[in-house]
Amino acid sequence: MLLGCFASGLVCGAVFFGQGLVTFATAALDQASAERQYDDLAREVSAMQQGSKVIARVAKLTTPSVVHIQSRREVAGKGTVEETGSGIIMSSSKSAGYFVVTNRHVIDGAAPGQIAVSLSDGRVLNPEQIWSDKDTDLAALKLTAAGLIPGRWGDSNDVEIGHMVLAVGSPFGLSQSVTFGIISAKGRRSLKLGNDAQNVMNQDFLQTDAAINPGNSGGPLIDLQGRVVGINTAIASSSGGNEGIGFSIPSNLAQRVIDQLLEYGFVQRAYLGVKLDPAFEMKTAQRLKLDRVSGARVTDVYQNTPASKAGLLVDDVILQFDNVDIQDENHLIHLVSLTPVGKQIRLSVWRNGVKTAISVLLADRTDLRQSNQQNQESGKPTPVRPMGLVVEPAAEQVGVRVLKVDLFSTLATEVRPNDVIVEFGRKPVKSTEELKQFANQAQRERDVLLKLRRGEAGEVQDVLVMWQR
Repeated sequence: MLLGCFASGLVCGAVFFGQGLVTFATAALDQASAERQYDDLAREVSAMQQGSKVIARVAKLTTPSVVHIQSRREVAGKGTVEETGSGIIMSSSKSAGYFVVTNRHVIDGAAPGQIAVSLSDGRVLNPEQIWSDKDTDLAALKLTAAGLIPGRWGDSNDVEIGHMVLAVGSPFGLSQSVTFGIISAKGRRSLKLGNDAQNVMNQDFLQTDAAINPGNSGGPLIDLQGRVVGINTAIASSSGGNEGIGFSIPSNLAQRVIDQLLEYGFVQRAYLGVKLDPAFEMKTAQRLKLDRVSGARVTDVYQNTPASKAGLLVDDVILQFDNVDIQDENHLIHLVSLTPVGKQIRLSVWRNGVKTAISVLLADRTDLRQSNQQNQESGKPTPVRPMGLVVEPAAEQVGVRVLKVDLFSTLATEVRPNDVIVEFGRKPVKSTEELKQFANQAQRERDVLLKLRRGEAGEVQDVLVMWQR
C-alpha cells in the first residue's frame, strides 16, 4: 500500500511491507523548492536591497565626520561632573578651518582642556576655542588637525513628515552608532528640556522615531543624500531611553546660529516689545470675535519698543508675520528672534473683529536686555505712602511692580504683590517716582482707576481702588 502527503513544502511517502512500515523524504525535491523560494525572494526584495545599499552608503560617507565628546567641570557641592555626547565636524564661510557642532549642555561650564573630542580614526583632540548659545542649546568647538572630514548642511525646510533619516552618534558611549527612522512631526515647541528648559527660547524641533538615546545629544540627523538636516538634542522618555520620540534642532536654525557665533561671537536677535498670552484659549478668542484659537495674543505693549512705535495694542492677535501664519506665541517668538535686526516686517493683526496690516521695524534684543538690566540695577524698593505700597521698576520697562501691600491699606483687597501697575487714572506709569507723583496729586480724590497686569498670562485688568489719607 502506498500513501502520499504534502505539508509545508515537504514531499513524503510510506510503503507497507508485510507488518512493517518504511518512511522516506525526497530530499532532492526539498532542495529544488528551497532554491525556487530563494530566487523568488531575491527578485521580490531587489528594490528594498537597493534602498538598504543607499542607507549603507550614507552611513559610510557621514560617520567619519561624527565625533564623540566627553567633558568635565567642577560644580560646587558636587565635585567633578562629567558629560558625554556627540557632535559633527562642519565648516563655515564665516570662519576658516573646521569646528564641531554640538549641544551647549554637553560642554557647558567646561574649559577647552576639559573637553575631549574623539575622532572616528581614534585621535583625541581638545578644542582651541568654544562658542555657545543658550537660547538654542547649540555650541561650536574649534578644531585644528590634519585629515578632518566635514559634513554638509541640508535644508531643513525641505524635510517633510515621512522622510527617512539616520541619527548618528554615541548612545551610551557606543561611538559611530547609526539608527534609522522617519521624520514624525515638525515644528514641535514648548518642550520641557530638563533644568535649562527656560533658557531654550528658539524651539522649532523636528521629531523623529530614529532611535536617540543618552549620548546622542549633539549628533547629526542625516537625510538620504548624506546631508545634516538636524542636530539631535532631546528625547521624550519615561524610562530615560529611546521610546521612539526624539527631537532635533532644524539645520537651518543650527546653521544660522553657528554662523553668527563664528562671525560675531554671539547671536543677533530681533524683538518686537510685546508680552504674549501663553494660555490663549477659545473663550478669549470668542470674546475677540475669532472662530478659532490661532495666532499670538498681545497682553501688553512695552514703551519705546518696535511694537509701541508701530501702534500695536493690547488684545491685538498677530495672525501673520511676514506672510507666515502664526500658530502660537512660541512660534511668533521664534520667528521674530531669527529675523535680521533692522528688517521692516509686515504683520497681519486681528483687531476689533477686523484684520489690520501693520508695518514694524525690528530692533536688537540686546538693546532691550541691556536697558532692562540697567533698570533693575538702578531700581530700588520705593514706598508709596498714600497708597500703602512698596514698589520697584518693572523689568519690562513699563509700569512698576508691587513688592508689598500694607495690611491696613484700603488697596489690600484689590492689589496683590507682583501686580504691575501700568496706568494710574488712565495715565501711563513709567517709573516709581511718577507713581508717587500721581498718588500725591490724587489724594483728594475718593478713588482712582488703576490698570494692572497680573499673573503668568499677563492679563490686564482695570481696578477701581481707594487708599488711606
